[in-house]
Amino acid sequence: QGQLLAKSWSSLFGGQSGAALRGPIYSFNGRSVLVDPLWPRRLAWHGSTPRGGHARRWDCQGWHSAGAAEGMATALGEGRLLAGHRHNCSTP
Repeated sequence: QGQLLAKSWSSLFGGQSGAALRGPIYSFNGRSVLVDPLWPRRLAWHGSTPRGGHARRWDCQGWHSAGAAEGMATALGEGRLLAGHRHNCSTP
């Protein structure tokens, strides 16, 4: 039995009312991403355009630590998963 994350698939990505994430999101090691201090920025990295296409210039593909590449990511509390803003790929 899980918790409802969003009312619908389209509300999760489209930013309609009720699109804010509702439940906890856990990392693979069991930490709650929305409250754990290990994630100070709480970003969902996706490399997508607002319509869900591949943002080719902003996907961090080929990134290396000495680079200044940027990728698309969205703050988890923003409510629109694919709204996205460019962030330096080195951002933890």
